[in-house]
Amino acid sequence: MSTAVWGGALGALAGLGLLLVGLRVSVLRRPQLGVRVLPYLRDVPRRDHPATLLPLASSPSSAAAGIFGPALQAAADVVERVLGGSASVRRRLRRAGLDRTVQEFRTEQVVWGLVGFAAAAAVALLRALGGVGGLGSTVVFCGLGFVCGVFLRDNRLSTQVKSRERQVLTEFPTVAELLALSVAAGESPVAALDRVVRRSHGALSEDLADVLSRIRTGEPVGVAFESLAGATGLPIVARFATGITVAMERGTPLADVLHAQAADVREAGRRLLIETAARKEIAMMAPVVFLVLPVTILFAFYPGVLGLRLTTP
Repeated sequence: MSTAVWGGALGALAGLGLLLVGLRVSVLRRPQLGVRVLPYLRDVPRRDHPATLLPLASSPSSAAAGIFGPALQAAADVVERVLGGSASVRRRLRRAGLDRTVQEFRTEQVVWGLVGFAAAAAVALLRALGGVGGLGSTVVFCGLGFVCGVFLRDNRLSTQVKSRERQVLTEFPTVAELLALSVAAGESPVAALDRVVRRSHGALSEDLADVLSRIRTGEPVGVAFESLAGATGLPIVARFATGITVAMERGTPLADVLHAQAADVREAGRRLLIETAARKEIAMMAPVVFLVLPVTILFAFYPGVLGLRLTTP
């Protein structure tokens, strides 16, 4: 066949492909029957919702969730049965400020494990192309990659918890002082809490906003702060919530309690800073002793040793 025939055939195929794409795009852009008719039938009682009138989810994420979702959920159930500790995971998710369930977290662990498995499989493939490693070692290495991915997600959750707790400790003195000033100015504890939540942003403000939402739904103030004390992993925040509860129940001055707790947190922060500086001072000696000092000694004594070697008969 000549070049012109091949060119004509390829052009016809390309044109047919573009025609099919255009037809499919026009069909997708066409509104469905339910979208066109249902706005005029809002007042008509509908006893059932046929599947043909429901809008179809066409995003890639929904399609991927529909395809791989059941398999990921089954794998997450297996990970949950093997590892256990759903109460600990739920508590750490609450302390990290993540709006996820244990099932969703286990699914994320499975995804991280699959990423580790893929990385280990890529390394094993490169080794196999180089003629190194066997089938058994490859399977074990890929399995270790999956396990490492699962545990890395758990470790990441613990890191998120520690980071959020450090943020809460940083914000706590300022928030406590704002509450104390609002209460001392004559506002009620709930009004002061509402003012502080609206004026501040951060991890502790989110926890106090959750407490405020509990109070507004009818839960007693003491019970709401007790739930905060039970959910947090920081003793200072638990003492803060317990102190507010006790002060409101017994009628003690709430502003003095808040000022005292803010001062305690600042003093604890100073002690922590001094302890961290002391640890860093010891850690800074390691490169000096093991890197700088040997190089200095080498530069000081090596020329003399070289000179002795050159002058000795």
